[in-house]
Amino acid sequence: MIKGLAITPPVIGRISIGKVVEKNGKRLPEKDDQFSITTQVQNRDGWVNHPLDEALRKSSGSDKLRSIPIRFLFNEPDLNLRAEYSMFDRQSGRPLCVGNGETCKRYTATGMQTLPCPSPDGCDLAKGGACKPYGRLNVMIGDAEEMGTFIFRTTGFNSIRTLAARLSYYQAASGNLLACLPLELRLRGKSTTLSHRTAIYYVDVTVREGLTIEEAFAQARQLNERRQSGGYGQAALDVVAREGLRNGAFEDSEEERTEIVEEFFTEADTGTAGRAAKTGSEKKVGLREKLIGKAENLKISSPLPN
Repeated sequence: MIKGLAITPPVIGRISIGKVVEKNGKRLPEKDDQFSITTQVQNRDGWVNHPLDEALRKSSGSDKLRSIPIRFLFNEPDLNLRAEYSMFDRQSGRPLCVGNGETCKRYTATGMQTLPCPSPDGCDLAKGGACKPYGRLNVMIGDAEEMGTFIFRTTGFNSIRTLAARLSYYQAASGNLLACLPLELRLRGKSTTLSHRTAIYYVDVTVREGLTIEEAFAQARQLNERRQSGGYGQAALDVVAREGLRNGAFEDSEEERTEIVEEFFTEADTGTAGRAAKTGSEKKVGLREKLIGKAENLKISSPLPN
């Protein structure tokens, strides 16, 4: 196995609750009130829809896709949902510092270091909203590919907190059969004082519509028995997945930085260098130097929340 390269779940598509639109010649993130399921291919109009997007809209009888039937690949919740405090380079989308509230991995003048992580509220480097929760959820939709997943990325606190709670609860209540449960992603709305009473949307996980939790658990036990009789090693799969994720310092690859820039940074944040990053033609600047400059000046702009 190549060292320094995080081995992540295979991705065959994306799930989002927003999109990138062009306004006055600028590409800007825009929130939405429905899911979109896309391939990993972009054209001039944006991400190309996955065939499952249209199929699920037709089956739901609604133009707006607000629930998606899913299963998880792993029994361990934190393998399906990886969430950390992350500070990104505003121009390239590269991670500069990733932590869990206790320790962090950070680029410094002397290279990669493991340092204490006081969380964004207690970190001088994170002033101005530079460091935010960042979550990646991998789910399986349909039965077309046994281990192919769709990824949902978010910096939304409500989505991350809700998903983390649901996955842990379902794992415990089902007797560690999270990967066998028939579940669905569900879009929920809420309003708060901070949102000025306008609706904000976040992602939740529930038992599939039409099933009680007892029926879902019964189906999970039946599926688990069939898998065991067929030689499916779920526990071994979880072990291998964890080792693969630990193989790299940061999960997101160089190729994925375009998606990070477009989904979570405004045009004002990225500027000319951000647009160059989308085409891969930017002049490479040392990440250590950028981080040192940010730390010294503490003039870090805030990303657009998702």
